[in-house]
Amino acid sequence: MTHQLGIHRRSIIGGLAGLAPAVALRGAPAIAAETPKKMILAHNGPPPESSAASYEFFAKELTARSKGEIEVDFRGGTLLTKEIDIINAVKSGNIALGSPVGAAATLFPEMGVFLVPYLVSTYDQGFRILNGEVGDALDKLFQQKYGVKVIFFSDSGFRHIWNNRRPIHEPSDLRGLKIRVQPAKIFAETINALGGVAVPMAWAEVITGAQQGVIDGGDLPVVNMVPLKVYEVTKYFSLTYHNYSPTMLAMNLGVWNGLRPDQQKLALDVGREAQAFMRKLNESVDSLEGAKGLLGPKGLPVNAANVPAFKKLAQEKMWPVYQKQYPELWEKIVSTPT
Repeated sequence: MTHQLGIHRRSIIGGLAGLAPAVALRGAPAIAAETPKKMILAHNGPPPESSAASYEFFAKELTARSKGEIEVDFRGGTLLTKEIDIINAVKSGNIALGSPVGAAATLFPEMGVFLVPYLVSTYDQGFRILNGEVGDALDKLFQQKYGVKVIFFSDSGFRHIWNNRRPIHEPSDLRGLKIRVQPAKIFAETINALGGVAVPMAWAEVITGAQQGVIDGGDLPVVNMVPLKVYEVTKYFSLTYHNYSPTMLAMNLGVWNGLRPDQQKLALDVGREAQAFMRKLNESVDSLEGAKGLLGPKGLPVNAANVPAFKKLAQEKMWPVYQKQYPELWEKIVSTPT
């Protein structure tokens, strides 16, 4: 009996020893899963431009807080410099993350309603919409239609007129001025409706165009006037607040689905912090006092325009058409407190 038990015990021990390699092999995939997930985040320009600064913040913070599990490599103006190329690369999975920046409504037409002049009138209103039910619905749509996950929505600030001819106080001051706009229909319609002459032009041509008189000016958020050095080629900057500029940071849906739930949560949490970081950069200078403080030392005078007069023109000439085009979203936007 004792002999039989001894044999039995030796058999069990031997069996466990034989299982050891198999246990180790079964553990191998878990070890492999800890290999860092490497991601490239491409943007069309470097810091200190506000979007670039916030995306760089996102990349550094997500890398640090994931404790080596995720490595985000921010490339600002070095890998891909055109918005359409960046978003196409995200959709195809050639890069993990990118932003359409100011071309959001061109590349994601469903966002075009936010660009209707003066429909979104404050930053608080914009973020209530983008961080709420409307933003959630757009995120789901973009996943299904474009294969991208929205990490966070943001904006590039409200757009204002800069030009070489005269300060813009009233709509009549804009009359006849050739104003560069982004190559999208709604931007051209906005400037034309407000009294100017819209000139669609890629950003790469703008500085030269202003120097050579091909255009009289353009429009930009306050925060971008210094990083893009526009103050060097213009004489006046007028706060017209005519277009809100929503955008987002998008991740390839396959890459998103490859993250664990806790990693997804971390990415969204860091995204909200990056969103707040960008908001602070944009809003801190988007006032008469803030703009003067930023641009005055650069020799560029700043004035406040008669915004109600410009808004009245937009309401008369543009709102009826776009209200019919975006009836459901329109109601949600106008019912959101400013």
